[in-house]
Amino acid sequence: MTHAPTSTGLTFEVDTREDPTPSERIAQVLANPGFGKTFTDHMVVATWRADAGWHGARVQPYGPFSLDPAAAVLHYAQEIFEGMKAYRHADGSIWTFRPEANAARFARSARRLALPELPEAYFIESLRQLVAVDQEWVPAGDAGEKSLYLRPFMFASEAFLGVRPALEVTYAVIASPAGPYFPRGLEPVSLWISTHYARAGEGGTGAAKCGGNYASSLAGQLEGIQHGCDQAVFLDSSTQTYIEELGGMNLFFVMRDGRIVTPELTGTILEGVTRSSILALAKELDLEPEERRIPIQEWKDGAASGEIVEIFACGTAAVVTPVGELRWDGGSVDHRRQGHEDRYAATIRRRLLDIQYGRVEDTFGWLTRLV
Repeated sequence: MTHAPTSTGLTFEVDTREDPTPSERIAQVLANPGFGKTFTDHMVVATWRADAGWHGARVQPYGPFSLDPAAAVLHYAQEIFEGMKAYRHADGSIWTFRPEANAARFARSARRLALPELPEAYFIESLRQLVAVDQEWVPAGDAGEKSLYLRPFMFASEAFLGVRPALEVTYAVIASPAGPYFPRGLEPVSLWISTHYARAGEGGTGAAKCGGNYASSLAGQLEGIQHGCDQAVFLDSSTQTYIEELGGMNLFFVMRDGRIVTPELTGTILEGVTRSSILALAKELDLEPEERRIPIQEWKDGAASGEIVEIFACGTAAVVTPVGELRWDGGSVDHRRQGHEDRYAATIRRRLLDIQYGRVEDTFGWLTRLV
């Protein structure tokens, strides 16, 4: 075991596997990684205790946690997570995209779930430490849309039965080689309007990236699949009138008059890093960004009339995915039948990927080097 002091003043113990995955096997995985199927050789783990703060940061062999059956997360769902990617550039260096934004959202999620906040420097250094050890798992930059998906997460590991914030918390980062989230590429997805289920409610945890929000979206997603759709779109829980988001992606609408509109953040919608990046990129495409509440009826009418010329969803995993047909109980509409193309979706997607893979200049300062 070695100690890895960092420029941030943090120290990570590094305990590498004695039997690392052979290079030949890694190459096989990277040839067709899928998404979230195979994990790298190591993970980062650290502990927080109320009487000691953050301590024990280390890189260790990937493996199961030993959890007491009374661990608070198993009973009270006190946990949060993030999702981001590491990209290999043409010169072999490895970078990630806007990690400070993920760190800030991780801190906001922690506050909402009554978990301890992890300092930004600690968050970013944990990514750097893991990728440095497992850098062979990062696909080549010219290997198509492939990357190393990074999953930082935090959960209440204290063993107790009682409804209060945990006094012991575990932080970890795992990594998984990833190909395109939607293997079919830039093909439009179909969406089902979920009216029986809501993803989040006012005053709830909708703006936090926690597992409960995703669990609550699954029944709506299954309902959509049963109606022949790829995903479900959720409305506000109080009036079932306004568009919010999909189970794990934000939505954008390109209007005929040059506006690009997305649902405003009301406390029930997750503030996506890709979402905020698209708002920043809009001016480059002569689009006027607009954040406001969008009635679902506006979607139905605008898609039918041609007022809405493009619709797409976005997120870290999928980047940008066009939306085609919208279905609901008793009807459907597909704006693409009007002859519209997904021009803006394709352009924005390509622009983001070019920045992430270092193919164009990063004029926004969004990239952070890991290795």
